[in-house]
Amino acid sequence: MRILQMMGGGDVGGAKTHIMTLVQALSKQNDVCLVSFRDGPFPTEAAARGLNVKVYEYMNPYTCRDKVLALVDEFQPEVIHCHGSKANLVGAMVRAKRKIPLMTTVHSDYRLDYMGSPFKQYTRGTLNAIALRFMDFYQPVADRMARTLISRGFDPERMCVIYNGMDFTEPIRDLDRAAYIRDTWQVEIAPDDILCGIAARLTAVKDIFTCIRGFAGAVKQEPRLRLFLAGDGEDEPKLRRLAADLGIANRVTFCGWVSPVDKFFASMDINLLTSVSETFPYSILEGIREGCATICSDVGGMSELIDTGENGFIFEPKDHEALTKYLLTFARDPEKRRLFAARLYEKADREFSLRTMCRTQEENYRMVIRRFARPKNKRDGIVICGAYGKGNAGDDAILKAIVQEMREIDPDRRITVMSRRPRETRLIYRTGAIYTFRIDQVLRRFRHASLYINGGGSLMQDVTSTRSLRYYLLTLDQAKRFGCKVMMYGCGIGPINKLGNRRRAARTINRAVDIITLRDDLSRGELTRMGIVKPDIRLSADPTIILKPASAAAVSDTLEKSGIPPDGKYLGFGLRYWKGFDDVIGEVVQAAEYAYQKHGLIPLFVPIEYPSDLMPAEILGSKLHCPYYMLTERQSIEMTIGILARMKAVIGIRLHSLMFSAAAGVPVIGMSYDIKVDGFLKYIGNRTCIQLREVTAKKLIPLIDECVSGAMDSEVRQTAAMLLERERQNPAAARELIGQAKK
Repeated sequence: MRILQMMGGGDVGGAKTHIMTLVQALSKQNDVCLVSFRDGPFPTEAAARGLNVKVYEYMNPYTCRDKVLALVDEFQPEVIHCHGSKANLVGAMVRAKRKIPLMTTVHSDYRLDYMGSPFKQYTRGTLNAIALRFMDFYQPVADRMARTLISRGFDPERMCVIYNGMDFTEPIRDLDRAAYIRDTWQVEIAPDDILCGIAARLTAVKDIFTCIRGFAGAVKQEPRLRLFLAGDGEDEPKLRRLAADLGIANRVTFCGWVSPVDKFFASMDINLLTSVSETFPYSILEGIREGCATICSDVGGMSELIDTGENGFIFEPKDHEALTKYLLTFARDPEKRRLFAARLYEKADREFSLRTMCRTQEENYRMVIRRFARPKNKRDGIVICGAYGKGNAGDDAILKAIVQEMREIDPDRRITVMSRRPRETRLIYRTGAIYTFRIDQVLRRFRHASLYINGGGSLMQDVTSTRSLRYYLLTLDQAKRFGCKVMMYGCGIGPINKLGNRRRAARTINRAVDIITLRDDLSRGELTRMGIVKPDIRLSADPTIILKPASAAAVSDTLEKSGIPPDGKYLGFGLRYWKGFDDVIGEVVQAAEYAYQKHGLIPLFVPIEYPSDLMPAEILGSKLHCPYYMLTERQSIEMTIGILARMKAVIGIRLHSLMFSAAAGVPVIGMSYDIKVDGFLKYIGNRTCIQLREVTAKKLIPLIDECVSGAMDSEVRQTAAMLLERERQNPAAARELIGQAKK
């Protein structure tokens, strides 16, 4: 590939390291030209490394634009890649003249880049914010920065994430740290001193004040601690005064700007980060390479790198008391320091190495080139409609699964979701999104779509609302009229009770729908009774079957933070408040207490729709005389699945509490309030289903015994495998329709 990289030239810290290491690595197999808009150490070092670098002094942006245009015509890049405000502004001006994909790496929050300098913030910061809106593609460093951009209205489908990477193969060996520190800063350290280091500019966004306050709290209890600040900046006088006021000036060393930092980190025992905003700071990776234990604020991608309590510690920004606690933990346990540092090194080398970063960057370039070259008037979008954006984990899981499968069919195809909360949907699923009932926007998307998906769940029913049924039928009809292929995806049907609704549904579905994939046999029977015969009807499974649970470490961490012992034995409950629930509460309580007394199973309430599912859990829990736990905060889909997978058995009213559990190989007992629960449990051959109004302790107890005994284990495993195999019918049908769609 031929890549034109542009950067300001005055870059320091992580941005400089990222650009330099990336360009050097990419140049081994690609033709890369680097433009610096400032002469000085950066382009000099780049040239010394043998890189193709050109310097265009940034005196006038129009002059720079003209020079870059001439270079573009000569070099013929496939992608122009910008870094920083100057490059973004020139890049945006070049974009208006040449049809070449323009991307920018967002190394930091552009609204905080000039924090503490109002003039620069309102001049350079404003120009950069404007220029960013003219980019074709965005490459945020770490997923949290991607979420920030999306929340500000940037298109999630023009975004590709990257993480900083480092070569971990050459750490400093056998450094005499006492001599290094004495020779460099004229500071004497004792052999048993515990050295804490932070490499950061002494500016507001790095919040070194929290670092000093947290250190002060720790050093008063553990006097062997010392703090070394590697950096300079406008906050230095205030920080010195703070250290003096706290009585710790003799334990804090202001090192000034340190370059290179490898020996600095090789001298430290603990590496710190206290910023209020970051993406994926190199200072942490540099400390990991040199064997430091790590404590950092929860910013950028740090939570993706560090599994707190396993290989490091993360605290909320500005929480100096938490920093104190973690410093004392490491100070008092040298073995834990070494163990955590080794674990973090292993993970960073595996997932955040230089080779991983370069591979990701090349993949991102290929994606940018493909998507930019895709004809703008090509009719190839996908519109997905369902009960999305209402806070129901089951419906959200359906959407996540469908989007995942559509991306596997074609990763570059534009997807639009009809959602009650389009901003939230864009943020979570990285798709386009419009408000479900903005019919004007819906029809506009149909004009550019090849496939319309009526997405999973039981949308075709009139129990909750006739209006919603009629609206979903309207979208089927209009999608077909606008030339889309139409699919009902892994869905359940009914109950549709009103005769007029049944007739209207039959007419519309027969006329408008091409393929229906069903998640249960009862739905097929309902379609037959309604006279729906023209669509191609196939048995499949609920799309959520394909979703993977969160990692075991993440599940344990979430349970622990919720006050729930991660290694406990639990009987899971997925409740929904429904007519008849109050009448059977006493029976369920008896069964739950039996499970605790006989099998040691503690009830654990897992809400599927948040917060409405908390009410029935609280009602039932208040009547229990045995211990119980409840998840009171909304969890991600993966986390919900991971928690249910920990259960010994699950008793559910909520359909997706049963589906998630069955797919994870956990025995389930259904308390059915709706035909869709009956349909699913019958479909998987499960005999542990009781109608909600007929629930008694006498019926529940033997089912609990059977679930816990292990007698159902083989059957449950077979069920999970069967569901996964049948679910493949869903993407297969979608792929078929996309192939048939008009271009």
